[in-house]
Amino acid sequence: MVLMVPKRVKTYLAAAALFALALTASAKDARLTVEVLSAEGGKPVERASVIVRFRSGIGVNLKKIQTNWETKTSESGVVRLPTMPQGEVSIQVIAKGFQTHGGIYQLTEPEQTITIKVNRPQRQYSEHEAQQDKDKK
Repeated sequence: MVLMVPKRVKTYLAAAALFALALTASAKDARLTVEVLSAEGGKPVERASVIVRFRSGIGVNLKKIQTNWETKTSESGVVRLPTMPQGEVSIQVIAKGFQTHGGIYQLTEPEQTITIKVNRPQRQYSEHEAQQDKDKK
């Protein structure tokens, strides 16, 4: 049995296919490398957790691509992620002995490296200690 499809429907289907192809072609890919360094001294931070979430991009169908990556840095403080569409990503870095870092970055190049410098935790301030210091004076 052969289905008879009106010419108008065939034209609409062809136009929709070309439009979808154009959107796919306009979504350029990027290969992201994240480098995590200590803010004091610039030494690589190994085994830091790096969480990358793709936020938005032009002509991207998020149902068909991976949008979240969770990994750890190497001994050299580096993470290389698989190819993803260019656009906006959020990056969170969690490392033992360092403050948590989070930020939003734009991927605009086919190969892009983002260097993140993490700080050591600040000294905690206690109102109790301040009162003790006043009492000593």
